[in-house]
Amino acid sequence: MSSGPNPLVRLEQRAAEADQIIEYLKQQVQLLKEKTVAQASVREEKRLMVENARLKRDIEALKTQLLEKERLRGVKDVAMAVGDATVQCTSKPAPPKASTPAASAGAATKSPPPTDSEGKKKKAEKKGGEKQEKKPAPAPQEDATVDVSRLDMRVGRIVRAEKHPDADSLYVEQVDVGEAAPRTVVSGLVKHIPLEQMQNRMAVLLCNLKPAKMRGVVSQAMVMCASSPDKVEILDPPSGSAPGDRVIFQGFPGEPDKELNPKKKVWEQVQPDLRTDGQCVATYKGAAFEIADKGVCKAQTMSNSGIK
Repeated sequence: MSSGPNPLVRLEQRAAEADQIIEYLKQQVQLLKEKTVAQASVREEKRLMVENARLKRDIEALKTQLLEKERLRGVKDVAMAVGDATVQCTSKPAPPKASTPAASAGAATKSPPPTDSEGKKKKAEKKGGEKQEKKPAPAPQEDATVDVSRLDMRVGRIVRAEKHPDADSLYVEQVDVGEAAPRTVVSGLVKHIPLEQMQNRMAVLLCNLKPAKMRGVVSQAMVMCASSPDKVEILDPPSGSAPGDRVIFQGFPGEPDKELNPKKKVWEQVQPDLRTDGQCVATYKGAAFEIADKGVCKAQTMSNSGIK
């Protein structure tokens, strides 16, 4: 009987193949890192442009308020011709009119100069008035318009998933959302999605819910799914998406809250308008869940279904 191939030779061949695979994976990881840095720069530039536009609007509003207050206090803003020169009078209020002709002629007795205490009091009142004229504090973000732009939805990769140690219907996942460390996420998907399909898959996550403890495990985000009473499907981001990519919506350009205030119920107001359309594309009021320059997020088969 002839003996089979030498086991040592087979092991060496497999080791060489493994080295090649590891090197390839290292190259892919490096490419993804470079791509993530570039995308972060683009997002920061867009955020700064939005902030710059907002500051310009605030400045124009303050200028309008200042001019109106000066007008009410009697500050004139007119140009007067004096000989060949034109003098712009903008900074001093009109002097008070004299009460009698004698006073205007300088015959009346001048009022005594204010004492030091009176002068200090007037200065304090003047400073107090200036402080009151400063720009009012901007409305907190939690009182802004309620729409989908308040939600921080990002692409994430479920690195690992396992059964919750104390709840048969829950998974505990470690999810990369483009941050320094993965987030822990608890999802009630055991009855709908097999554990093996939860491993190393891309998903869309809502990342600015207030962290909540679920059967002893703190959940830091929520996996977005198309949902019906008898079926659930995780939303798939478009091909080429990377962890941390922001989900955007045409027509809703605002910036997301740092953390949603549960008392304001922003999520509860937005969620009823999240649905898949007839082509299984995830939408908010008809605007698709979009990853810039990459495509839209979709369910696998569930059309015209709610999303939560």
